[in-house]
Amino acid sequence: MTGAEFIEQFESGAIAADSFHHADHVRLAFAYLSQYPALQALDRFVIALKRFAVALGKADRYHETITYSLFFLIRERMARSGATEWEEYARSNPDLLIWKDGILSRYYDDETLKSDFARRIFILPDKSNHNPDKSNPGV
Repeated sequence: MTGAEFIEQFESGAIAADSFHHADHVRLAFAYLSQYPALQALDRFVIALKRFAVALGKADRYHETITYSLFFLIRERMARSGATEWEEYARSNPDLLIWKDGILSRYYDDETLKSDFARRIFILPDKSNHNPDKSNPGV
């Protein structure tokens, strides 16, 4: 299935909730970023996720800090790798596909991500012990 088809299925509600997991969120963000400029992709992605959560009766599951952070990590990795196909991207970024104790634990304290404030409002990373890209100074 192409990225455009995946977006269409998600936006139309054709994807079952029990078959949409963390890796699917990453794939969906990748698809949006492959189709649209970053801020337009973010807007469409957020609207679609919120609509999905509401349709499931779980509007409170949307988490802005997690959504934005992962979205922009995905975008950065796309730019660094030059990957244009999902399978290639997924193979070269397996750490983005891990949910429990995943990549965001490098950037955020657990308490921060569990907060209601972080769920409602995007919070910048609050851990200083992440490992920045040493090969690209100034980034």
